[in-house]
Amino acid sequence: MERKRATMDREELLKRITVDPEVMVGQPTIRGMRITVQHILETLAAGTTPEDLLKDLPVLEAEDVLAALVYAAEVVGEAPVYRAEAQHA
Repeated sequence: MERKRATMDREELLKRITVDPEVMVGQPTIRGMRITVQHILETLAAGTTPEDLLKDLPVLEAEDVLAALVYAAEVVGEAPVYRAEAQHA
């Protein structure tokens, strides 16, 4: 039995991320607003809950927060991975 999807699929979420040189110097933003993906990620990483983030920025929607996470996962997935050399004592 397949779980019902409560939110948008990845492609629909990623459409919420916009890059425009005229907005926030071309940083990835949410729906063309002056709210960057970086700001959302840093706020969440600092311990703010998604619910509190949505209260603090009422123009955001829950799907915007998910979109930022999906975008970050896509970017990290495309980045080359380098192994750290083992430290010799």
